[in-house]
Amino acid sequence: MKGVVIISGGASGLGLELVKTFLSNDYFVCNIDKDEKTLLKLRKAFTKNYKDFAGDISNESFVKKTIKEVNKIGAILCLVNCAGASSFKIPTEYTLKDIDLCFEGLKGMILLSANALKTMEKTGGKIINIMSSAALRGNKQESVYCATKWGERGYTESLKSAYNGTNVQIYGIYPGGINTNFYKNSRDYISKEKQASFMPAKDLAEIIYENIFTSKKLIVEDLIINRIK
Repeated sequence: MKGVVIISGGASGLGLELVKTFLSNDYFVCNIDKDEKTLLKLRKAFTKNYKDFAGDISNESFVKKTIKEVNKIGAILCLVNCAGASSFKIPTEYTLKDIDLCFEGLKGMILLSANALKTMEKTGGKIINIMSSAALRGNKQESVYCATKWGERGYTESLKSAYNGTNVQIYGIYPGGINTNFYKNSRDYISKEKQASFMPAKDLAEIIYENIFTSKKLIVEDLIINRIK
């Protein structure tokens, strides 16, 4: 076993493909997701080097308890912040519920990173923040979603500054549209037909892994990934 990796949002979509990718490369994977029903199924499928934690990453007490449990397994080699939620609406239709939903991912990224870094500062490690191309531009029907992704980008850049020259490495990943159920509640914006043209989550997971866990003596700190149109 190469080490312990935490992946948030690993019950489905890109997060799940990252879980599979790290498991296939002989890492111990700790999967954090609030979809307890799906995690129960995954627990039966992944019987080796795998443990899951069901809960809300925007809940501080849950995050602290989870990181404490992960540290009992071994030092945290890598944290992949992949969990997030979306609400795609025109600017005048956003409600507080939509805003809170979008900000769960940003809050979770900060809470998980802050607690995992307490281990990484001693042992070294990697934090991989999976964001979106929405962190690089504004989109007319994604104003609040873009706001959270720009916040995640600012947090990522600040971590790079804080840990520059140390044994902690920070990575920002900016993928375009991914063919997952992420858009299932926004069919007026992203149809099934349009979603089908987006990049496969499995391919994306492999590209992320290959670029960050490379044998070359180089660091890919930022990765913008788009599909071939």
